[in-house]
Parts: sequence; structure tokens; C-alpha cells
Amino acid sequence: MAILPLTGRLAGASRKLLIASAFLAIIGPAHAETTAPDAGIEIQDTVIETQNKAIVGEAFEKWRAGGNVFAELLAPDVVWTIHGSGPVAGTYRGLDHFVERAATPLNSRLTTPVTPEVHYIVADGEMVIIRFSGSATTTSGAPYRNQFVWIFRMKDGSVVEAEAFLDLVAYQQVVENNEPRAR
Repeated sequence: MAILPLTGRLAGASRKLLIASAFLAIIGPAHAETTAPDAGIEIQDTVIETQNKAIVGEAFEKWRAGGNVFAELLAPDVVWTIHGSGPVAGTYRGLDHFVERAATPLNSRLTTPVTPEVHYIVADGEMVIIRFSGSATTTSGAPYRNQFVWIFRMKDGSVVEAEAFLDLVAYQQVVENNEPRAR
């Protein structure tokens, strides 16, 4: 006797599953057509990502060779945010503002330029993330070493927005404990 009620419940469940499957068969293709990614957009993103990674990679290679990464990469109206706490943390509007208030206080206290060692570059659409180490020698002869993650939003081959993550204590120690180079 226990077999009949179980069979009836299974038959009812089977009917519900059959109805749900039929419903999905009807709306599934229509829904897929409206939400499927456009292959053209994917191809375009891949091209943009490849270009942006190459631009950033080339700029960092030039930086390693003694070039100016900021002049190479940043749009004149870049918005650069340094995350964290400390005097240099904050948002800078424009290349000149960023260089004057964030880059120069450090660079003026170094006898060698920061030499980057890129660990990786990742791109997703207009976004590029670069993780790298940097090292230099301070005006007192001490080493400066830091780890960086920069996140860029690029437009037309230039960085228009940037976010920087680094050890701000190491940055501030160089600024506070070293005399600026004579100009």
C-alpha cells in the first residue's frame, strides 16, 4: 500500500518537471537572444585590453630605462587617488597637481630614480592593473623600497583616472628623514 502514494507523488513531481521544462524550452531561447553578449563587443574589448596593456608595459619599460612614466602615461587632466592615511593620501586633479604634491616630495629626496620591477599587468576593458616593486636610493644613502598596485582607467591611450596603493609609511619616512636635493 505504501507504494501507491509514493508513485502518485512521483507522477505529480514528474508532471511539474515536464511543465517547467516546456516553459523553459519556450522562453529560454527568447531570453538568451536578449542577454547573450555581443561577440563584436568582446572582440573590441580584447583589442582595447591588448592595446592598453602594451601602452602601460612600454611606459614602464621606458621608466626602467630612465624615462618619466607620468609624462608618458597620464592625461593632463588625470584624477589620481592615493588610498590610505597620511599627508600624501588623497585625490589630485591634474597631472601638474599630482606631480607637485605627491611625486616631487618623494623624488626630490632620492638620488636615483625609482626603478620599477613589474610583477604583472592585467587589463579588463578600459581598466589596467599593474603590480610592481620600486627601489631607489635616498639623499642620505639609505635604500627606499616599496610595493605598488596602480589601477588605471584609460581613454585613447592615456590614463584619465588612477588609484594607487602603496606603503605610505615608507613614503613618508623618506620625505621626513631626507633632505631634498639642491635644485
